[in-house]
Amino acid sequence: MLYILAEQLGFPGLLNLIRYISFRAGAATATALMIGLLIGPAFINWLRAKQGKGQPIRADGPQSHLAKRGTPTMGGLMILISVGISVLLWMDLANPYVWACLLVTAGFGLIGFLDDYDKVKKAHHAGLKGRTRLLLEFLIAGAATWLMVRHSGTQLYLPFVQGAVIDLSWAYIAFGAFVIVAFGNAVNLTDGLDGLATMPVIIAAVAFTLIAYLVGNAVYSQYLGIPNVKGAGDLTVLLLAIVGAGLAFLWFNAPPAAVFMGDTGSLALGGALGAVAVATHHEFVLVIVGGLFVLEAVSVVVQVFWFKRYGKRIFRMAPIHHHFEHLGWSEPTVVIRFWIISFILALAGLSTLKLR
Repeated sequence: MLYILAEQLGFPGLLNLIRYISFRAGAATATALMIGLLIGPAFINWLRAKQGKGQPIRADGPQSHLAKRGTPTMGGLMILISVGISVLLWMDLANPYVWACLLVTAGFGLIGFLDDYDKVKKAHHAGLKGRTRLLLEFLIAGAATWLMVRHSGTQLYLPFVQGAVIDLSWAYIAFGAFVIVAFGNAVNLTDGLDGLATMPVIIAAVAFTLIAYLVGNAVYSQYLGIPNVKGAGDLTVLLLAIVGAGLAFLWFNAPPAAVFMGDTGSLALGGALGAVAVATHHEFVLVIVGGLFVLEAVSVVVQVFWFKRYGKRIFRMAPIHHHFEHLGWSEPTVVIRFWIISFILALAGLSTLKLR
């Protein structure tokens, strides 16, 4: 948007500067960070006044969580506002990949908001019906994947393998939608402790900033043997806006949290990362980079399956971060150790770019 304004106003110096993706991505980070920090205090007070009792706390969870009663939720709206304004200011408005990823981010954010609203209104942690929520998520993710594959193709790529493995044709839409929905819900399951989901999302976004830049550059992608997707480099604007907004939110979400992200934020951020992975054809690298989220989701699936099958639990409580709390780990210990794991997995995922 600022590119168009600079062109219309006749500022050639600014116009040349805005042409650089690196400048716009950095500006998007600073813009989102500034917006988040500025609106944070007033926005949290507004949420607290509107919600009263705040997010419902599960009675069967760790007893230390009961002290969090009254903390407002839907803090993800702060992130979405910061990201949305920042990206619209600094993105290339003609880029279909950014629009597709914004569709997922906004759409999943809306679903998460409705879920949070239902929880607060009914003072219960159940939220929307699972089938309704999944149907809406798949519709949005499918539409976004269709928008992307029209330009990027339907080839499937694997880590450590040079070149495309197979062309999935239109089946790629179902595959891409599954990746987006699965990762959105994986991040949502991880968001159970103060700051637990936010920093790993930031780490994953930084990792995919590098991936998106390399994929969008014909020279680097050819040298590394990774897919070249023309225009994917502009996704760095979205990813670094997420980083800036995430850091601003973490300022208020640091223990003891003044606000919770809620499904509004976690579902939107997870969906955004999934959409970027689909746009860059690095879906399986996302499994490595976002391995912490995958572990959290798998722990829930395994726990539910094992309990229904054998009537016993593998973990003391799922998702797995609660298991470690029940083992006696303090909340900050769980959070910081999971951050470390997330950082290591991001490095492991980035290493696949050269090992092909």
